[in-house]
Amino acid sequence: MGRIFLFIYQYRAFFTFLLLELFCTWLVILNNRYQGASFFNSANSFVASVNGFSQNTREYFSLRETNSMLAEENTALRKKLEQLNQFALKIDTVAGADSAVIKRFDFISAKVVNNSIDRLTNFITLNRGSGDGVKPGMAVISSTGVVGKVKIASEHFSVVTSVLNVDIMVSAVMKRTGYFGTIQWDGHDPDQVKLKFIPLHVKPQVGDTIVTSGYSGVFPEGIMVGTIAKINPGKETSFHDLDVKLSQDFRKLSYATIIRSNLLNELDSLELKVPNMQQ
Repeated sequence: MGRIFLFIYQYRAFFTFLLLELFCTWLVILNNRYQGASFFNSANSFVASVNGFSQNTREYFSLRETNSMLAEENTALRKKLEQLNQFALKIDTVAGADSAVIKRFDFISAKVVNNSIDRLTNFITLNRGSGDGVKPGMAVISSTGVVGKVKIASEHFSVVTSVLNVDIMVSAVMKRTGYFGTIQWDGHDPDQVKLKFIPLHVKPQVGDTIVTSGYSGVFPEGIMVGTIAKINPGKETSFHDLDVKLSQDFRKLSYATIIRSNLLNELDSLELKVPNMQQ
C-alpha cells in the first residue's frame, strides 16, 4: 500500500495535469453544443457496441436452452398441425369429427445424447424414456424428416433404431404419383436409402418427393423422407431400383420428436382378427 502512495506522490505533477486536462475537456463539452453532441454520440456508439457484444455473449451461452425451447415449441406446433389435418380429413368424410381421431397422435420432444451412422445397424439414444410415456415401437421424427423407431426404453432414456439400420423398413409413398413402397437402408451411404417395390410401369423422376404413407399407423401420413436422387438401371425384377436422398442429415441430428399413436393398439387388434393381414 505504501508503494502505491509513493508512486502517486512521485508522479503527482503528471496526475494533476491529467485531472486538469479532463476537467477542461469536460468544460468544453459542457459549454459547446457541437463538441457536446459529438462526444455523446461517440459515447453512445461505444456503449451500444459494448452492450451488443455483451448481449451476443449471453445469447451464445444460452443457445442450448434456446434450442431446447424451440424443440418443445416445434413439438407442440406439430401436434396442433396434425390435429388440424385429422379434423379437416374427418370433415371431408363425415358430418362431424371424432375427438379420438383428431387426437390420434401425441408428440414428445427429446434431445439426442448418442448417435451412430457408420455401422450396418445404427442406433440413437434420446433423453426421454418410459417415465415420459415412451414405449417400444413409437415413431421418431425430426423437424426435417423421418428418424426411426423406438427399440427399448428405460425410465429416463430410450434407444431408437435409426433409419440408417438395415433391419428397419418404413412404408413410404411417392407424393407426385401416389404409388407406395418401402424405404430401407442398404448399409452404404448415410445420406441415402432405397425406395423398394415401386412397379416398373411407374415413371419416377429425379427430385420426386417421398413421404410416409401412414399405412402402418406408427408414422403420421406425409412426414418427409427425402427426394429421389438417382434412378438406377433396371435389373431383372419387377420393381425400380431407386436411391432416395434423406431430408435429415443424421450427422447434424440434435433434437427429435417421439410420436405416440393413440389408435395403434385398436388398429393392430383389428388387423390381427384377419388371417395373414399383417404378414
